[in-house]
Amino acid sequence: MNIGITCYPTYGGSGAIAAELGKALAQKGHKIHFISYSIPFRLQEYDQNISFHNVEVMPYPLFKYPPYTLALAAKMAEVAIESKLDILHVHYAVPHATCAFLARHMLKNREVKVITTLHGTDITLVGSDKSFHQITQFSIEESDGVTAVSESLKKATKSLFDIEKKIRVIPNFVDIDRFRQRDDHCNLTNFVNDDEKVIVHVSNFRPVKRIGDIIRMYAEMCNRVKCKLLLVGEGPQLIPMQELVSRLGLQDCVIFLGEQQGVDQILSCSDLYLLPSEQESFGLSALEAMSCSLPVIGTNVGGLPELVKHGETGYITEVGDIQQMAEHATNLLVNDSLRKRIGRQARQRVLANFTENRVVSQYESYYKEILG
Repeated sequence: MNIGITCYPTYGGSGAIAAELGKALAQKGHKIHFISYSIPFRLQEYDQNISFHNVEVMPYPLFKYPPYTLALAAKMAEVAIESKLDILHVHYAVPHATCAFLARHMLKNREVKVITTLHGTDITLVGSDKSFHQITQFSIEESDGVTAVSESLKKATKSLFDIEKKIRVIPNFVDIDRFRQRDDHCNLTNFVNDDEKVIVHVSNFRPVKRIGDIIRMYAEMCNRVKCKLLLVGEGPQLIPMQELVSRLGLQDCVIFLGEQQGVDQILSCSDLYLLPSEQESFGLSALEAMSCSLPVIGTNVGGLPELVKHGETGYITEVGDIQQMAEHATNLLVNDSLRKRIGRQARQRVLANFTENRVVSQYESYYKEILG
C-alpha cells in the first residue's frame, strides 16, 4: 500500500507512535510518505520505503498567522496524486483530519481513504473547546475510518461529540528490543551514585503532566531512601519546575536532562517510573518504562488504568494524592524483590499485548478493511 502519514513532528506521544508505525510499515514493504512541516523526532533513520514531504507556508503581509492548515491540505493532495496514495493516515483530529478532508475533495478523479487516529488531547483539550467542537466532530465523522488508542478515549469521544461512526481501538505499541532492561547501557554515573535508586519521568512538560506533584512527592520520600529524580523533556513547565526544585532545596537531587534521543537507555537503568497526569489517553512513556521492566505509578485517569494493573505492574492513585504516591514509591525502592517482581510482570504484560508486530498488524488489517 501507498500510505501518507501526517503527525505533529514535535516531542510527544502522537508523533512518536506515528513515526514508529511508519517505520514498521516500511519494513513490511509498504510505501510510506510523511507529510509535515519538519521531520518527526522519532524518524531519525530512513528506510528505502520512507519519503518525507515538507510543508512550506507562504509568507504574506496580509496573513497575521501563516496559513499552515491550507498549505498542509494542498501538500496532502499533491503527494496523493504524485505518489498514488491509497490512504491518508492522520494523527490528531484537528487540524490534520480537517486538512485530509480538504485534500481528498481536491482530488476530483481519485479517491483516497482518510483514517484518523485520536490520541487524547485532540479530543479532551482542543476538541472540547467551544471554538473547535463543531469542526472536530465534522472531521471525525467525515473520516473513512477512526481509531483511538484506548477504550477510555473512545468512550470520551463518543460522549463529547455524539459520534455515530464506529471507532476501532488500536493501542499504542513499543519496540521491545530497544526498550528493555540492559545493564551494559547504563550511563548515569555522572548523575547517580551506585547506592542510589533512580526515579524517572519523561514528558513534554505541559501542565497536564503535573510534574510539580512528582517533585513534591520526591521531597516527601527522599529522606527515607537514597534516590535521585531524573526529569527528561522540555516544555512550558520547565522553568517553573526548576524554580520549584530550587525553593525546596533539591537542586542536588533532581536532575533536568532536557530532551533526549536515548530515552530507552535512561529507562533501562532506572528503578521506578512516575506518570501522575490529570489527563492521559494512553501513556506511551509508561508503556516504554514497563517494557524496560520498571514498575509504574500512575493516576486513575483515561487509559492509564487499562495499561497499568494496580498491584500487578505498578500502582494507580488518585490525581494529586502525593502522600499515596510517596508511600508506593518508598515501598518499591526499599524492597528490591517486590520492585523486581512487579517490573517483570510489567514486561510480561507488554510482551502479551503491546508489541510492534501485534499492533502494526492490527493497523494493516484495518487499512485493508477500509479500502474494501
